[in-house]
Amino acid sequence: MIKLCKEVPLLLLAVFLLALPAATAAEAEKPTIYFGVIPRYNPMIMYQSYQPLMDFLTANSPYRFELKLSRDYTEAVRLLKSGQTQVTSLGDVTYIEANQGFGAIPILKPLNENGEPFYTSIIIVREDSPIRKIADLRGKSFAFSSYHSTSGNLIPRYLLFRQGISLFDFGSYTNLDSHDAVAKAVLKGRVDAGAVKDVVAYRHKEQGLRYLAVSAPIPSVPIVVRRDAPPELISAIKQALLSIDPKDPVQRQRMKSWDPEFRNGFVTATEEDYAPILRMMNAIPEGCGIKCH
Repeated sequence: MIKLCKEVPLLLLAVFLLALPAATAAEAEKPTIYFGVIPRYNPMIMYQSYQPLMDFLTANSPYRFELKLSRDYTEAVRLLKSGQTQVTSLGDVTYIEANQGFGAIPILKPLNENGEPFYTSIIIVREDSPIRKIADLRGKSFAFSSYHSTSGNLIPRYLLFRQGISLFDFGSYTNLDSHDAVAKAVLKGRVDAGAVKDVVAYRHKEQGLRYLAVSAPIPSVPIVVRRDAPPELISAIKQALLSIDPKDPVQRQRMKSWDPEFRNGFVTATEEDYAPILRMMNAIPEGCGIKCH
């Protein structure tokens, strides 16, 4: 289930997994719920970022939550559809695909550090790059994230189009597997610019990135279940995550190891929250267009 990046040796990941605390006897008796996540980062960072959330849900619900990573965005959707995962953290685009494909529904969405249910896509270049404005991207190389990524593909294509830049204006462009891969490609000079979600841009900024453009707010990534998910499971997940108070210093300290997107609490999500994303996906040629997905 794990796609290893070149930067993450198999032995290192195995050592990390062995270091995870074993389930207590009480936890082991709980029904197991498999929690999926789209591959936003490399596997090591994924485990470090999301395992604490599993531990929190296990400690604060009648279920034992186990993290189940996917090799790509499509597999994360497929695992939810088949019932191999019962709940999944998807992106906006992959949620739309799951919703239209088999009726998946969003139940929660995270808040940002300002207490708002939004995030952004950021177009990045190296700090020493001569590129100073969007127009300077003509003839340059550009890296998007997965075709199924919202902030790494759909939103930046839409943003660029609105600024008069189409894919045909680049010297070359590519889609990489993850946001981390895009950031590293820019930092190492393999491409002139790229698009990533804000938390990835923040994490790599001190390594030598500069922000060229920031998108308008995007509805924050939904936690999704199948439409036939047991009501008691949905209720347990909501009760646990809606109880988080990011202003509580004790809770905030415990959440320091969580993925930055999930450290600021949650609010209830609805299908209507993501209607603007569907409209953008269908906006041809203004956005990426449904054919990209």
